Amino acid sequence: MTNPPETGTGATPATTRPKVSAWNIANVVTVIRLAMVPIFALCLFVPGTGWRVTALVVFLVASLTDLLDGELARRYGLVTDFGKIADPIADKALTGAALISLSLLDELSWWVTIVILGRELGVTVLRFAVIRHGVIPASYGGKVKTVLQIAAIVSYMWPGVPGPIRVVVMGAAVLVTVGTGLDYVIRAVKLRQVARRARGE
Repeated sequence: MTNPPETGTGATPATTRPKVSAWNIANVVTVIRLAMVPIFALCLFVPGTGWRVTALVVFLVASLTDLLDGELARRYGLVTDFGKIADPIADKALTGAALISLSLLDELSWWVTIVILGRELGVTVLRFAVIRHGVIPASYGGKVKTVLQIAAIVSYMWPGVPGPIRVVVMGAAVLVTVGTGLDYVIRAVKLRQVARRARGE
């Protein structure tokens, strides 16, 4: 038999925590990153080295805002449901726009774009599928995956980077992307099993 929740004076109800407004600086930074995606893609498709460098700068600035909004949210307690949804969407929109654009420009093989974006989409769907059982924390491998993806995309956009270097960095990004995707599936299955056992199913 499950004991009823404690209601004595010694317990602090979770509802006493102040509600954080979705309109805060961390979420504003996330929205700005989303708005930078079409600007980045447009610059990438305009011919000329100057425009290519501009696209690269926009991509790097947008990537850095991912670190900024996360730090702001954690430091000042600005974590919101909107941020939890919008932040990964903004990340995947930026990465997806870069990969698809490079493939459309015949600078990156389509299979690379399909594998990376397929993994990202699959993990997103899986995250929502198991969210009622709990939240799977970000792993160190996931952080390495993000860094490698950014480095690989930058290597393809940076004028004059030798082809072999681009291939090696992108290859590493693909391997880690697939590996962390499989790890996420395993952790999601374990989380579901633990939740079911806790419910006595």
